[in-house]
Amino acid sequence: MTAQAEDLYAQSAEFYDAVDSYRARSDVPFFVGYAREANGPVLEIGCGTGRVLVPTAKAGCDITGLDFSEAMLDHCRRKLEREAQDVRRRVKLVQGDMRSFDLEQRFALITIPFRPFQHLLTVEDQLACLACVKRHLAPGGRFILDLFNPSMKALTEEARKEGFGHEPEVTMPDGRKMKPGRASRGGITSSSTRIAN
Repeated sequence: MTAQAEDLYAQSAEFYDAVDSYRARSDVPFFVGYAREANGPVLEIGCGTGRVLVPTAKAGCDITGLDFSEAMLDHCRRKLEREAQDVRRRVKLVQGDMRSFDLEQRFALITIPFRPFQHLLTVEDQLACLACVKRHLAPGGRFILDLFNPSMKALTEEARKEGFGHEPEVTMPDGRKMKPGRASRGGITSSSTRIAN
């Protein structure tokens, strides 16, 4: 990842949980279910603001969240502050690169929900990430990786030439209005926003 990528994540961290297509995804019970079945520690790579991580901890699972973006992790920490102490005790957050981390621990389950693996644009980077996963996976453990299955029709629609997605305007907790969109710079796609008071 580059400093530019970090900056893009930092810009979107505050607004990430307000975007309907992120907040309303139905994958959380899937990942929580497998975390419960794992009967051991869980590692979530690309944990972001804790969309999957917090419900996993609330379900009684010990979970480590790894993310490249310190801004995303800060947002996750703020969410965890609102949780009970027993939930917070089950969580460890680590700032790190999914291509080169060493947590000196093995995990019964390692997940990469909601496609952060696709931020790795070269085969070399992808293989480096998978090697880290292999080193951290306990014997008999499970690895779950979420990938986007592209639709050529959707990717070539005229409406997509201007951006990605047509999210409705949302009101932030402090009353600001946000209109999410998508922007692409240097091969990295990120959320962008228009804010009004």
